[in-house]
Amino acid sequence: MRRLGLVDVGFLLAENREAPMHVGGLALYTLPKGADETTFLHGLAEQLRTADELVPPLGDHLKTTRLGLAGPVNWERDPNLDLEYHVRHSALPRPGRYRELFTLVSRLHTTLLDRNRPLWEMHLIEGLQNRQFAVYTKCHHAAVDGMRAMHINRAMLSTDPNLRREQSPLSLENWQAYRAALKRDQPDTYRDGELRNVSEALKASFDSSARVYSALRKITDVWVRRDQDLLMPFRKVPRSSINTSIYGARRFVAQSWPFERLHAVGKAFDATFNDTVLAMCGGALRRYLLEHAELPEQSLKAMVPLSVRAEGDLDSSNAIASITADLGTNIADPEQRFQAIQASTRAGKVFFQQLSSTEAQLFTLMMQLPATMLLPLGLADKLPPFNTVISNVPGIRETMYWEGARLDGSYPVSIVMDGVAVNITLLTNNDNVDFGIVACRRSMPQVQRIIDYMEDAIAELEEAAGIGGTSRRRAVRGKAPLAKAKPKLKSTRASAPRKPKAKPKAKAKSKAKAKPKVKAKAKAKPKAKTKAKATAKTRSRARKA
Repeated sequence: MRRLGLVDVGFLLAENREAPMHVGGLALYTLPKGADETTFLHGLAEQLRTADELVPPLGDHLKTTRLGLAGPVNWERDPNLDLEYHVRHSALPRPGRYRELFTLVSRLHTTLLDRNRPLWEMHLIEGLQNRQFAVYTKCHHAAVDGMRAMHINRAMLSTDPNLRREQSPLSLENWQAYRAALKRDQPDTYRDGELRNVSEALKASFDSSARVYSALRKITDVWVRRDQDLLMPFRKVPRSSINTSIYGARRFVAQSWPFERLHAVGKAFDATFNDTVLAMCGGALRRYLLEHAELPEQSLKAMVPLSVRAEGDLDSSNAIASITADLGTNIADPEQRFQAIQASTRAGKVFFQQLSSTEAQLFTLMMQLPATMLLPLGLADKLPPFNTVISNVPGIRETMYWEGARLDGSYPVSIVMDGVAVNITLLTNNDNVDFGIVACRRSMPQVQRIIDYMEDAIAELEEAAGIGGTSRRRAVRGKAPLAKAKPKLKSTRASAPRKPKAKPKAKAKSKAKAKPKVKAKAKAKPKAKTKAKATAKTRSRARKA
């Protein structure tokens, strides 16, 4: 048995029917040359189900006492593990477009995981165009965070397109081989990491009270010194349509951009890749709220998770902290908006550099405690701790294969909660940055438009930095800006109605005005005929009389 940490239990406590607390991912693959799709996917499903022992905690279920989640909670091996239940094979009606795929993922992401079983599912999906298939996976956030999920996925893949495994990629045997390979590649780093983990564990057992006191003191200092750049949850968080009560149904959309394109913008502004992502998302959300006439005077704030996982730690379920970033949505100028974002993220990074991994997690947990208490009271949408979540999960910068099938895209599917109706998560994949956006279907029915607005935002930043312009923007507009031709997500934006350009609008108006005049003349003639007929009838009656 393995005990769940405070953060892990927190995700279980926060979960309800309207706010499932599982994270997921959608991966797109191209079939190996000459492979039959149905046969190939059946083979993958059978291989996945052959594991006798799975990588923890995929083979474990929750074990509680009579106190439930208020008492100790452990992971315990499930003696009745049914891999037929967890690994499922689905198909879209052919020819499946990305729009139908996203609809299916939205529906699958809506349902709660069964707490009587291990908290994960994997769906192999066939029926896509261009010899592609998809894999949608979801796992409870109490079991994995973004970094651990990335490592579990990485253990399934290989840089060798000719590699074929006999054992299940989810097996403990495969996981141990993956860990051993990482240690061989970075022996000194992992040895130091292991020693540091032992040292920190011993230290934590003796001075845990001192760490709690330190975290509390940091919180007090932050709240008292209100004039500093560091932003905190609940402080100056405006209300918007994003911050409402949510319902169980979800809407998922995805898109990819070239990594070098975002990196070039960050370099031009002397900023980090994360700052560029936040500026891109801030510009998109500003445009979305402007289009709905709902842009608040104060800037939107984003919760940005940070990994505080010790180097070499592959076993912790969750090792995360978070900062609050200003998205500059109240600033029209893209360069000034970027500077506001940089100032807030820089302050957050400097603050967390002063804390140990344990203190950072305790600090984050204490800062989010009021939000956790507001959830069962139904007040989270009245006092949102932040407006949205924007998370960057470091991915794989190589072309990867699963049993010869090339990985084309890897799109995160994350969590929304009451008061925070949209989540933007991204993952670096080979030469691309893959964005996954999930939202409450009822609160944000037009979330697919954010994809278009993100393209507008990055083009706007390029123009401000002097590295792009309108010509480049037109070149990529209307198609997915992917580095490779095969995995184009052209239909990603099919669900988003395109806005016509300014000139066609003017022409449309002039035509619209011209038509009624023609109709008016046309209608005048029938009236004259009617009048003539009436006069003729009157004359005939007079003659008869």
